[in-house]
Parts: sequence; structure tokens; C-alpha cells
Amino acid sequence: MAIAKAERLMNLALCLLGTRRPLSKRELRGSIEAYLEAGSDDSFNRMFERDKDDLRELGLVIETVENLDGDTGYLARRDSNRLPPITLDAEEAAALGLAAKVWQQARLAGAASGALQKLRAAGMPESEDAYEVHSALEPRIPVHEAAFEPLMLACRDRRPVTFDYRKANSARAEQRQVEPWTLECWRGHWYLAGWDRERGAERVFRLSRITGKVRSRAGAFTAEVPDVVTVRETVESWAGEVATRTARIRLRAGAGYPLRSRATAVLERGDGWDELEIPYGHGLDAWLVEFGPDVVVEEPADLRADVVDRLRAVAKD
Repeated sequence: MAIAKAERLMNLALCLLGTRRPLSKRELRGSIEAYLEAGSDDSFNRMFERDKDDLRELGLVIETVENLDGDTGYLARRDSNRLPPITLDAEEAAALGLAAKVWQQARLAGAASGALQKLRAAGMPESEDAYEVHSALEPRIPVHEAAFEPLMLACRDRRPVTFDYRKANSARAEQRQVEPWTLECWRGHWYLAGWDRERGAERVFRLSRITGKVRSRAGAFTAEVPDVVTVRETVESWAGEVATRTARIRLRAGAGYPLRSRATAVLERGDGWDELEIPYGHGLDAWLVEFGPDVVVEEPADLRADVVDRLRAVAKD
């Protein structure tokens, strides 16, 4: 369905850019196969108006002209839709080249490579790339989750989705209906930020906990999409990066190295346990559950209660 719409938009854009005079709706309908297949005039009109709005949102300048007979025509003048010359210095070119290499394991790899080739053909300077030949370091954003690509496309197209999601404290997956906002990578893991329709609130989902296929749903978003900065802060907060409190836990000696790396203080008790102080935000209870019997929460009391509740929920499942 997404491919068919993209082809229809491309054909409409080509028609509007290729004409020297305004084209009426009737002429456009007769020139584009997808419009010919529309079941009725009302169906065609709705489709055409949506497509026209989508092209304008993408930046195409479409003029509406009335002729002497009062008929309305449409065209997109090439001089109004021509991009200005692209001028990049060596540092900017190097930054683009580095960014393109990051996406070598994702669907964006081909698009990034093609974009660089077009920019170079247009005169973008070739930079001396320290990562090109002799470097042992290669920047990448690993993408192993099957849910990444459909969610990336859903975020781009503003399409609601459904998927089965297994929470950290549950052995069973639950279906979620989500309006996806953006994907964020944090500490090597991908997270989806969006609006959970059933809970009526924003939520963050770790892609590695999505089971089965991500399915698109028809219809528009019901909640307002926040700006990028706000969404990123939400992802960081839900992933536990924003520390607002300090927890004191007992950790079995020789275990829990990820917890030790975050500790601000470690006290060796000498009884097979160490005492740690850890700054934390949202999500620490789910993380502590993963260490099972190697962790005991001393304080605060509400964090201890959350961990106990999660362990009980896992035991019931």
C-alpha cells in the first residue's frame, strides 16, 4: 500500500512539473492509472486532494489557476521548485560522509550512499576521511531487530501500528496499539517512543521486546506529536538515563558488573555481598529484576516494593 501511494505521488508530481499549462482534475485523472481505477468521482476527489496536500507538505509548490471558463487547473513551475545550489565546505562534507557510514546495517544504507553520490556529482568537495582506509574504528548503529524497519516507516508516514510486546516483568506478550513518534538508540538498544492508545499516555518500548510482526493500521493519529527534543528526553527518561534519585542495594560479590559500573560508591561487606549506591531514574526496578537473587534493594522503600511486585508477577506467569 505504501509503495502504491508513493508511485501515485511521483506520477502526480511528474505530471504537474512536466506541463506548460495548468491541468484540470479531469486531465490528471485520465493521465494517472491509479486515479483511473478510483471507484467514483468522490473517491477520486478525496484521493487527489490528499495527494496534493502531501506533495505540498513535502515541499512541492503547486499553483492553482482558474481559466476564463472558470475551470480550475494545477501546475508546478520548475523555476519555483528548483533547489538553490548546494555549497558545502570540507568539514560539512566530512560530517555527511561519516553520517552515511553509520547506517550500513539498516535500510537507509542505500539511500545514504545514493545521496552522497548525487552531492558529489553536484560538486560537493571530497574530504580526507580518517575512517576511509586505515582506521581500525568504524562508526555504526547496529540494527538487528526485525521491528526496526516497519516502525521507521510508520514513524515517517505517521501510521498507527499494533504489535505484541513483552514487558520485563512478564513472560507473556500483550498486544499494544501505538501511534509511533520516533526511534531512539540508547546504549546499544533501540527504543520506540509513541502514544499508547489503550493507556491514553505516551510510552516507550524497547524493540528487542517486540514479538511477532508489526502491523500498520488505517486512520490518523489521535494524539498530538511532540517536538523531537521532548521525545528524546522522554526516551532517555523511560530508559533510565535521567537520574533523579539514589538507591542503596546489596549485590552478590562477583555479580552484576553493569550495576557496578554505574555505582557512585561500593562497600565490600565481607559476607559475600557488596553494598552499592546507584543514581537512577525511571526503569531501575525492571533492570534490577533481571539480576534475580543476586540483588537486594535496601532503600528507597518504594523501589524495593516495585522490584518485589515485578518478581511476584514473573512468578505468577
